[in-house]
Amino acid sequence: MHIEQIYTGCLSQGAYYIESEGEVAIIDPLREVKPYLERTKRDNAVIKYIFETHFHADFVSGHVTLSKETGAPIVYGPNANPSFDAIIASDGAEFKLGKITVVALHTPGHTMESTTYLLRDENGKDHAIFSGDTLFLGDVGRPDLAQKANEVTQEDLAGILFESLRNKIMPLGDDVIVYPAHGAGSACGKHMMKETVDTLGSQKRLNYALRADMTKAEFVKEVTDGLLPPPVYFPLNVKMNKEGYDDIDVVISRGTQKLSPEAFEHLANSSDAVILDVRHQSEFIKGHIPRSIFIGLDGGFAPWVGALIADVAQPILLVTSEGREEEAVIRLSRVGFDNTLGYLVGGIEAWKASGKETDAMESISAETFKTTLKQEVPVIDVRNEGEFENGHIPDAMLIPLGFINDHFSKFPKEKTFYVHCAGGYRSVIAASILKSRGIHNVIDVAGGFADIKNVGIPIASLSN
Repeated sequence: MHIEQIYTGCLSQGAYYIESEGEVAIIDPLREVKPYLERTKRDNAVIKYIFETHFHADFVSGHVTLSKETGAPIVYGPNANPSFDAIIASDGAEFKLGKITVVALHTPGHTMESTTYLLRDENGKDHAIFSGDTLFLGDVGRPDLAQKANEVTQEDLAGILFESLRNKIMPLGDDVIVYPAHGAGSACGKHMMKETVDTLGSQKRLNYALRADMTKAEFVKEVTDGLLPPPVYFPLNVKMNKEGYDDIDVVISRGTQKLSPEAFEHLANSSDAVILDVRHQSEFIKGHIPRSIFIGLDGGFAPWVGALIADVAQPILLVTSEGREEEAVIRLSRVGFDNTLGYLVGGIEAWKASGKETDAMESISAETFKTTLKQEVPVIDVRNEGEFENGHIPDAMLIPLGFINDHFSKFPKEKTFYVHCAGGYRSVIAASILKSRGIHNVIDVAGGFADIKNVGIPIASLSN
């Protein structure tokens, strides 16, 4: 028996490759399925099952394409009703994989079809659970994504999740290994640990939601308290996972069309496409196409695209560093953004060489910012609420990046203001969005809060 966690940091997502006697199961595969196919070829193995823990909201799974490529059936738990052929497993259904067995444990609460897969070894001993978004390390899945108006509330779902955990997962042995679908950084939970594998016994000690003496009322309150609204793209990803999507090869072929500066400009003007610049923020600051938006590949790229562009049908034109065009298209497709129209051949240098207009962003060091602060200038902090509470510049206004589209009226329209994040990535995203909307009186603070603290700027805290 071999188990491999295939973790994707950008999405904080874990897919799983399980092999026994040449038979393979893939759990919650990523959109691009080529790595799984190559791996089975190397192992001289065959994919027998594709298990889905639920209809994912934060990414588009590769289940449909992988099933088409291999003939392996897709397996969901009870209550799933996909538009494509799938095995809808009953609670307790068993699936043989070589010498091992995978058991479907229906664990609704995060969503109503959520299912945990219990792996039993060749001796019939419980070995591991693949818990999807039902149980994370340090947390549980948010219970607000499957709400239905006047039918099921987040409190109802939290109560259902409580029963699933107590009746299906907590009775398992402490030595059972927990393999969750997500880790720290995912918007599917609140308090996830940075670790991505643990034992159930450890989680019973560390995870607030698994306290043995916890009442259902206490669980519901703690799980629902402080939930931020889910990103707008979440239901659109659920729809794609439930109904199907274009094969990744089609998406890549379409998205990697080479566009000259003239063709690029024509499409930008005629298609309402977003110009998405995915280079490093330092390059974007020095020069970019006017009204383009920066979200760099070297940060939390895909989730920020989903949160800020939101509409997966939005046409996108790419400005990339040389050689990273296909990577950008694939990573966009992971969160359902399949409508990339092509990329600028030769990048920003070709654009400049053609004589077309460019823009730049004003950015200053933390040391210069320290001097500027003596004039009591407006400061916008685009980190999240928890970061702000732990330490911030006195009198700074908090507008988390994920909610910037809802708060344009709060930004000064005439007076110069300064924007910062933790390290300089999110602030450039924010400033680029503001500039694309005609707000040009913004200055980025390079290095973010890390540099701000280092140069001795006074810091306030709400957590003391």
